[in-house]
Amino acid sequence: MPELHEPDPPARSRQFPPPRDGRCPPARSGQFDDELVGLDPEDPDAQAFAAHLDRMQRQPAAFTVEGYLDGVSHFADSANRAEGGRRWAAVLVVSLLLAVAGYLVWDSLMFVVHTWL
Repeated sequence: MPELHEPDPPARSRQFPPPRDGRCPPARSGQFDDELVGLDPEDPDAQAFAAHLDRMQRQPAAFTVEGYLDGVSHFADSANRAEGGRRWAAVLVVSLLLAVAGYLVWDSLMFVVHTWL
């Protein structure tokens, strides 16, 4: 009796070569089985639309550390996809957050130094 195994994943297109850092390519979206019936799963536009639907239907964990970290990764992914003015706005927001965090660390350090000396 032949062994049952998972079928080989479909080959990736030349437009999206496999990553060179050793990571596995993303798995096929379940959207092709549910909502995108009839579209070619190998089509880059259909893959991009399926990824968009996956992002839109994701249910984040609310009020947990994992939820907050997922929100940060979602923001980073969105900023990496953005172009033009939106990308510069994301860079500005991140720069301001880092500047405020740096000021707070410096202020806390100075408070501790002045208190103990």
